[in-house]
Amino acid sequence: MKDSQNHSEGKKFVAVAAARLIQDGMVVGMGTGSTIAFVIEELARRMREEGIKVVAVPTSFQSRILCLDLGIPVRDMQDTASLDLAIDGADEVDPDLNLVKGGGASHTREKIVASMAKEFVVAVDESKLVGRLGSTFAIPIEVLSSARSYVEHAIRDLGGAPALRLALRKDGPVVTDNGQLIFDVRFAPTADLRAVDDTLHTVPGIIETGLFFDMTSKVLVASGSPGNMSLKTLTRTP
Repeated sequence: MKDSQNHSEGKKFVAVAAARLIQDGMVVGMGTGSTIAFVIEELARRMREEGIKVVAVPTSFQSRILCLDLGIPVRDMQDTASLDLAIDGADEVDPDLNLVKGGGASHTREKIVASMAKEFVVAVDESKLVGRLGSTFAIPIEVLSSARSYVEHAIRDLGGAPALRLALRKDGPVVTDNGQLIFDVRFAPTADLRAVDDTLHTVPGIIETGLFFDMTSKVLVASGSPGNMSLKTLTRTP
């Protein structure tokens, strides 16, 4: 219970710090997940109380609905070519600020939005910092449903162990906002994930991986205990 409370407080703390980076007049990419829900709530508060005007470009149905419910104007990704800022969470962050994302099955859209942004900021608590990507979290890979068997064999040929992500409250697999499937893939600790990622992008039927290399501008990290939180900012070295 205490660890769960710490994580929740850490997410709220870092979310408020991330929301402070949003300036009046910005068009902002909004990621997906529990930390970003707190960012959206804090942004809505600032818009009400400070009068700033912001347009959000959400990466998922979940984030879009929350923005609309809280009065934040939204713009569709398909109508957007560039963003002032994108804010998202991560499942893992390595020492070079590379990421694993996709726990919410939205990493394809999240990667597009991150690529659109002049600055891509990630907000996490310290539990997400790892020495090596894939050490605590499997690598999500979005796959065309019609290519499921072919892609599964291709991943195994690369040394990966794919598991089709199954839904919790329905029979069958998780279906992404793009209408496709997710494999969660474990690779050996010795695997060169950057090389693996390059190869995966050549496999027909793979839409996108949850590996984010060389995309992050900075990472905001919350640490500490409830009532005694601190913030650290990590900046990627070009």
